[in-house]
Amino acid sequence: MHKKVKNPKIVLITGASSGIGYDAAQALGMQGHKVYAAARRVELMEPLRALGVVPLRMDVTDEASMQEGVQKVLEAEGRIDVLINNAGYGYFGAIETTPMKDARRQLEVNVFGLASLCRTVLPAMRVQGVGRIINTASIAGKMVMQFGGWYCVSKYSVEAFSDALRMEVKPFGIDVCIIEPGGIRTDWGLIAARHLRQNAAGSAYEGAALPEADLLEKAYSGRWLSSPAVVTRAILRAVNRRHPRTRYRIGLGSHIMPFLHAVLPARWWDAAVRRFTKIKIS
Repeated sequence: MHKKVKNPKIVLITGASSGIGYDAAQALGMQGHKVYAAARRVELMEPLRALGVVPLRMDVTDEASMQEGVQKVLEAEGRIDVLINNAGYGYFGAIETTPMKDARRQLEVNVFGLASLCRTVLPAMRVQGVGRIINTASIAGKMVMQFGGWYCVSKYSVEAFSDALRMEVKPFGIDVCIIEPGGIRTDWGLIAARHLRQNAAGSAYEGAALPEADLLEKAYSGRWLSSPAVVTRAILRAVNRRHPRTRYRIGLGSHIMPFLHAVLPARWWDAAVRRFTKIKIS
């Protein structure tokens, strides 16, 4: 049970129709925050209304949709205290065989949509003289696996974007935090595995890609990954603390994997990844 907070905030969270976004919107609503839960499929968020959460139709690849959504919140509340950029997905596939339209969409959703929404919200936060932006990155923004190239590019970009933004907006009383999940038990891995299978079919990379797709499917269908609740708890801390941390790294492998990527020689890391993706999970 989530305790009510003394100073509820006006929160806008994207990607709230499923997974971590839905769980976080629910928890924030239970704490008494006024939450605007944004996603393309509004009907999936209707149960959240019982907690006072307001479903909001928004497409992070559509500039007009984001501007309209932000304007609705500002008209209703007069302010936005917290923006949580949670919308995103993982496209896995070999660099050579990934169509550029799919690579561009990966960046459009995970990077440019996030950036556009920050730009849309920032003028109101600057006028308020206070605000908080929480961007969901990943340990994939700290390390790389084969066939995850474009996804890792997107998450490395979120890391760099957030670091630059944090320095730029601090003088206006605005905090920027990054959530860096490791292996979290959601549909993310199943979607990535499906993309990888489709991408590799009949290609020169099929022999290496299919075992990795199998690994993703079995890992994300099992119970050994971390619960989405650990990410929700980190988001709650980032929202509620007076002085939030710059980064919240949580979930399976979130500390050891980036550490190994940083300290191992590149050839050792490459060999370890190739070996790891052939592991059989029962």
